[in-house]
Amino acid sequence: MSDRGLKAMAGTKAPKFGHFIVEFATPGIGHIMKSAGCDFVLFDLEHSGFGFETVKSAVRYFEAAGVAMIVRAPSKEYHHIARACDMGAEGIMLPMVAGAKEARHILDCMKYDPAGKRGVALGVAHDRYRPGAVSEKFKAANASTTLFCQIETAEGVKNADEMARMDGVDCLWVGHFDLSVSLGIPGQFDNPKFLKAIDTVANATAKHGKSLGRLVPNVETGIEINNRWGFDFICYSGDVWVLHNALQDAVNQLRAGCKSGSKGKKKK
Repeated sequence: MSDRGLKAMAGTKAPKFGHFIVEFATPGIGHIMKSAGCDFVLFDLEHSGFGFETVKSAVRYFEAAGVAMIVRAPSKEYHHIARACDMGAEGIMLPMVAGAKEARHILDCMKYDPAGKRGVALGVAHDRYRPGAVSEKFKAANASTTLFCQIETAEGVKNADEMARMDGVDCLWVGHFDLSVSLGIPGQFDNPKFLKAIDTVANATAKHGKSLGRLVPNVETGIEINNRWGFDFICYSGDVWVLHNALQDAVNQLRAGCKSGSKGKKKK
């Protein structure tokens, strides 16, 4: 469990800051993120190629560092959702959630009876291999698992209010690129059509007291969407792009500043 659980984070509109992991699942990554000030990590299985063996190890890295972990499952299949929960992921994110029916299916995969239909696995990773009463285990698991529904389609926007209204849905997370594609305006994030969609999703979360999240490519975008729409889960960039951009900037500066010529040239 993180220093501050995801369920508690989602219960407040105070900003939470995190990072997207799609490439580097190294043992030190949790402590690196904690040292950098991150509240949470979004650990991707949709595009990364990570498997569940990697997830099982990564959960321990973030748990040890006290960084809350959201696992983006690769599909809405039961075994993808329940396995991530069994391995100890506090949060589950699902791509392209279209409406309340799909959200209910996801909750059934995540939650134990009576809140859902998740198959029973106790004394394993999610409860730290500890013994205990079944009823208490169910209660603790249901209280901690946190659902992030990605709004990435026009249908998802249309049904945002009904999803935000649901018990068990903790956050609507805008997948901005896929949403722009679904709206027929790929990458046009200033298009009135896109902005109207964000208004709709933001209004739904505000109305029902739910969190609102998004991945942002830079600091300026994170500040803008927080001030304009109240996004509170702000995921700053991803491991690949942070490393690439910082390294590229440094190499370009070195290349521009280091002089070539005869100075310091070895004599024959």
